[in-house]
Amino acid sequence: MDQELMHYPHFTSEMKKTHTILIPNMAPVQFRMLAAVMEQDGFHCELLQNCGSQVCELGLKYVHNDTCYPALLVIGQFLDALDSGKYDLDHTALIITQTGGGCRASNYIHLLRKALVKAGYPQVPVMSMNFSGLEKDSGFPMTLPFLRKLLSVLYYGDLLVTLKAQTAPYEMKKGAAEALQQTWLDTICGWIGQNRGFSSREVKAAMEKMAEEFAAIPVRRVPKVKVGVVGEIYVKYSPLGNNDLEKFLASQDCEVNLPGLMGFLQYCIYNPSETARLYGGTFVEKHISDVLLGFLEKMESEMIGVLKRNGFHAPLPFRELVKLTEGVISTGDKMGEGWLLTAEMIELVRAGYENIVCAQPFGCLPNHICGKGMINRIRELYPQSNITPIDYDPSATRVNQENRIKLMLAVARERLQPPPPSGVPEYREPVSQPLGGRMAVRKGALT
Repeated sequence: MDQELMHYPHFTSEMKKTHTILIPNMAPVQFRMLAAVMEQDGFHCELLQNCGSQVCELGLKYVHNDTCYPALLVIGQFLDALDSGKYDLDHTALIITQTGGGCRASNYIHLLRKALVKAGYPQVPVMSMNFSGLEKDSGFPMTLPFLRKLLSVLYYGDLLVTLKAQTAPYEMKKGAAEALQQTWLDTICGWIGQNRGFSSREVKAAMEKMAEEFAAIPVRRVPKVKVGVVGEIYVKYSPLGNNDLEKFLASQDCEVNLPGLMGFLQYCIYNPSETARLYGGTFVEKHISDVLLGFLEKMESEMIGVLKRNGFHAPLPFRELVKLTEGVISTGDKMGEGWLLTAEMIELVRAGYENIVCAQPFGCLPNHICGKGMINRIRELYPQSNITPIDYDPSATRVNQENRIKLMLAVARERLQPPPPSGVPEYREPVSQPLGGRMAVRKGALT
């Protein structure tokens, strides 16, 4: 087996014409457009939709149970797809992303290759999509045209997710926001197939039209519990990883704020220069991130402006997000989601989404430190914050996770109730007198 792992199959340029590339489904909206970009670039791709308990069971069969939960699910989803019989195994490849940071996610690719050998699929090559120069022999070619397209679809995706999230809870015609999101997804994927919709002018015009159409959906703006979702990137976005958390919160009549993927990309761009500033580096190393972030700021400000002009809540610019860490957590803390996780919680609380689900894989140290570990500090600074960390793990049951979230929502609903008018005493239910030392009970309660 070790010999097989040393000589794993590499994805070659010839395979571009012959192989189907399977993509794990993390962020459904953004990843659908990513698949369309890859198709337009000449690859044949399929975004996996297989879910269910068998995915986790397969992951546990071929990966140690102490391994990060997202790794179990991604590897399990791949193996479940390969087991399905739908694919020509000699002409199928897999692709995963790597951040290149200290998180264990950077090593998923080696776990996946090992699992493929154990499962009897040693011929299946694995590609890596990363910005760190990893896996050069089996890496995805990151050309400038591809990067430009990738950035455009990430902004499109983040905007579509935000617009639907802020419209659907209040729509007067059920399903209108979801239908409009689907229409725009089909439209944008159609543009991608025609190699258009990527220029600054096209993106700007499309964003404005998207926001205008969502703003035109008839809504009834009544007070609702607002919930922010943060956490490890996979369980934060993946319905498979978080047991359809967004749908569950929607079923509880909540408005959900899920910070966009572009924030994580900007965080990854920001960190190398911050490392150079903190620990030493050349002038170029200390300032290259500023140059790259400056390139993104124009599109970022355009998206923020579009949201505000059409009456929607807009996220903070990335540079403002960084400032929220001052006095709370060091920007040198950058394992996994690092300081970004803390900053997103603070931003959500300040924006009125003080009820927060912190979704974390059990045993994920970066999340336990930068997520769960920062909750008390955030509560000190923002007493209105109502944060609950939820562990996602093969042994964690969905009902327990949802019950913990319901407890958090119960507190949120109490706070949502308006206080009694000034000068009018709050009504309290009469309480019976204790008899023979028994505790007082409310009328009608069992004694």
